[in-house]
Amino acid sequence: MPIRSPLGSLLLLLLIGALCGGCSVRKMAVNALADSLSSSTGGAIGQDEDLEFVGDAVPFALKLMEILAEQAPDHVGVRQALASGFTQYAVVYIQFPADQAKYDDYDAYRTGNERARRMFLRANGYAFEGIELVHPGFEAGIRADTAATLNGTTVEDVPLLYWLGASWLAAISNAREDPELIGELPLAAACLQRALELDADWDRGAIHDVMISLEPSLPMPGGVERAEEHFARAVELSGGVKASPYVSLATSICIKAQDRERFESLLGQALAVDLEASPDDRMANTYAQRKATFLLEHVDDLFLE
Repeated sequence: MPIRSPLGSLLLLLLIGALCGGCSVRKMAVNALADSLSSSTGGAIGQDEDLEFVGDAVPFALKLMEILAEQAPDHVGVRQALASGFTQYAVVYIQFPADQAKYDDYDAYRTGNERARRMFLRANGYAFEGIELVHPGFEAGIRADTAATLNGTTVEDVPLLYWLGASWLAAISNAREDPELIGELPLAAACLQRALELDADWDRGAIHDVMISLEPSLPMPGGVERAEEHFARAVELSGGVKASPYVSLATSICIKAQDRERFESLLGQALAVDLEASPDDRMANTYAQRKATFLLEHVDDLFLE
């Protein structure tokens, strides 16, 4: 089967639009292309360990999907893919470079944080659009009656709830000068907790991985203990082939506790994960290991002697 590039897909879409006079035929073509792009790009990207190569390609793919989203206003999958894509792109290619500049160029760090926040909110908007298509009135409902609105969601909504909560949480984490956004932390947390209730094992522990970082920031007591439980479950569900849980626990628990020994041990475990052990996690593990290396290089800045 020939592999069609995103550019080729766009040209095909334009050709179909020109040839098909009937709106219904064109809509079917657009939806078919949206189905293809929103369901097939993750594997190819996730298996690539060349972060720079992927980073050059992803913006075009995201922009193409935004064009498709406009042409397919009822397509849930393309909105879920946009929420996922913008969140991950902002984490790896905007937030991480900003964090790396923190010690040498604070202005660049602040500028990068602001751009990352805008991207996270862009992702969050697409997640809301997607879940609104399934549950009309969801966004207003979650702000008015969070528990009742989330109780109406089902296991089929878990991916959207995850990316809704993850993008929201990411935006909040660097919104130090936006008290209104910071005040939405309980809503983001509720989305992730609902996803956890519906399918705790989803995507081999992905929800547990996010909860490692979230739990210690919540006002309820016992956050550290719950984070430890999520860490253990994330490692178990992933079979130990994901580096991110080790980095998440190191940054969310050890720095605040000033436990340098465990911090270095956890990051060492992240670096020991074999990139070839799980091809689908290759890119995510490459990023997590780069972050672990950066943190170890700056360990003296994070821990007091």
